[in-house]
Amino acid sequence: MKKLSLIWISLLAVFTFVGCSDDNEVEYNQSSDVTVAVPEVTASTGTSLTVASSVTGNTGSIVRRGFCYSANSQAPTVNDNMVEADENFSATISGLMGNTTYYIRAFVYGNSRYTYSDALEATTESQPIDEQLANYVAPAYEDNYTSIADWTNRSRWNLSNVHDPSVVLAEDGYYYMYQTDASYGNAHMAGGHFHGRRSQNLVDWEYLGGTMQSLPDWVIPKLNEIRAAMGLEPTTADEADFGYWAPCVRKVRNGLYRMYYSIVCPGTLSGDGTWSERAFIGLMENSNPANNDGWEDKGYVITNASDRGLDFYVNASADDYWNENCYYKWNAIDPSYIIDNDGRHYMAYGSWHSGIALVELDEATGKVKAELPDPWGTDADIAAYGQLIATRQMGNRWQGSEGPELIYHDGYYYLFLAYDALEVPYNTRVVRSTNIAGPYVGMDGTDVTTVGGEAFPILTHPYKFNGNDGWVGISHCCVFDDGEGNWYFASQGRFPVDVPGINASNAIMMGQVRCIRWTEDGWPVVMPERYGAVPQVEITESELIGNWENIDLSYAYGEQKTSATMTLAADHTVTAGDWEGATWTYDSSKRILTLDNGVELYLQRETDWEASPRTHTIVYAGYGDDYKTYWGKKSK
Repeated sequence: MKKLSLIWISLLAVFTFVGCSDDNEVEYNQSSDVTVAVPEVTASTGTSLTVASSVTGNTGSIVRRGFCYSANSQAPTVNDNMVEADENFSATISGLMGNTTYYIRAFVYGNSRYTYSDALEATTESQPIDEQLANYVAPAYEDNYTSIADWTNRSRWNLSNVHDPSVVLAEDGYYYMYQTDASYGNAHMAGGHFHGRRSQNLVDWEYLGGTMQSLPDWVIPKLNEIRAAMGLEPTTADEADFGYWAPCVRKVRNGLYRMYYSIVCPGTLSGDGTWSERAFIGLMENSNPANNDGWEDKGYVITNASDRGLDFYVNASADDYWNENCYYKWNAIDPSYIIDNDGRHYMAYGSWHSGIALVELDEATGKVKAELPDPWGTDADIAAYGQLIATRQMGNRWQGSEGPELIYHDGYYYLFLAYDALEVPYNTRVVRSTNIAGPYVGMDGTDVTTVGGEAFPILTHPYKFNGNDGWVGISHCCVFDDGEGNWYFASQGRFPVDVPGINASNAIMMGQVRCIRWTEDGWPVVMPERYGAVPQVEITESELIGNWENIDLSYAYGEQKTSATMTLAADHTVTAGDWEGATWTYDSSKRILTLDNGVELYLQRETDWEASPRTHTIVYAGYGDDYKTYWGKKSK
């Protein structure tokens, strides 16, 4: 994230909240005069569980009874999913996913408090995949989460209040997600930093809270050590003014997880208040992320380096911050950690400034392998701080690219990059190389390592399907797989600016997970609709006939691309839309739709988030010969 991001996040503190659940005013303590029995399953199907319980003790005060359940939380409450019980203390929980384990607790309410049973662990029956699709129930959580955005509702957030997510699949089968400190109304500030949540199905997420409770002890001493060596006075900044951005979490091996995180220091270097203070990247480790309090800080990893020596007063004007005179060469935020194909450890990092740097790490410590000199001098003096692997414009010291994500897949290292300002224009590009140090080249042949440029393809961009306000600010991604060949792209998405009826709508940040498919020639495509665990029943050719909402995702700074009708006819022609007159063929075994104009589209069943009620549909993502990206979904 760039310098202005901290200013923007601080402004969120002025936003007000809309409404608040009455449940938050209820005391959730166990009553001493009532005992609720653990539920029992009396009937089950692939989409439902019928459960029963009983209560003993002072039952005369009970005014409500029911069951709460969750696929993630082992101790669900009424703030999770809940059904009321009948007079026999029985209920059917429906709309469940097949072959999925749920945690269920019975509850009663009386004397102004809830009393819960211990949890039952129950698994729904397996279903044939066709039956799973026929019974599919889409995720029900609201995208406009302002009514539950405050801290007391955090157990209901699911993917609300997510920014710059990093996801790791742990040994216990859970996906753990961590993020930048950002939320609607700064609600997260009540609970520490680098907040976590977890999920078993990538749809239902259990909120875990902050992994770091206060500024690490090493930060201010390290900052003052550097400032003293630069001839500057010690910082007078308050701990509350530091920024906590863009963690990256990886599993190193069984029993060892590493989280690299960014600490952005407040203040400036020069006396006229122009050059921003530096940032740090630090490291935490954990043996088991299920222990959210178990992250142990390992200290300093790297900081901003400058090839300007100590002359940070040179050209120190407000205008010059935005051009090639920026003091820093590398900006020490947005880490991405990778173990390469040879078992060597690396970190890519950087934001705006000169671009993205790569530095080798020590396997044992997770720290920079080379000895780090003072973070200023000539290029030769600061070589240990990394080498350039990607830049949008060679020689420009303030260029809109950041948020690197570096992964390996099938012979290539892929470098995902966030381009442009984060509030609306944010979009994602990808380049690749057979060598971890580059050169990284886009689909169109652009070498972003030695030349720089507008890398293509575009993977995400502000967009809008019919029947919805759409999404903007979709980037700074993490990319991960499930170990079974399925790949995912996670990022935040924001509401557009000035959505009617929502205060500060662009501050709504929803975590979004999307499926990735890989093209025949090895490029990733990101599906337009968010992942909703739709059963992947074979897509037949007959299902493709009809109207589609097609989006040309060509780059347009800050523009929300909208859909237009495209029609596939039974005679294998396109009869409406930009591709009218083209012919098409379909390979059902590969789920690839090919047009004779050079467009190749990769199909997937996904959730139709714009439908009311939500359901499933068929979507596509793909590229044309002109390196344009296309998104689409089948119209209902």
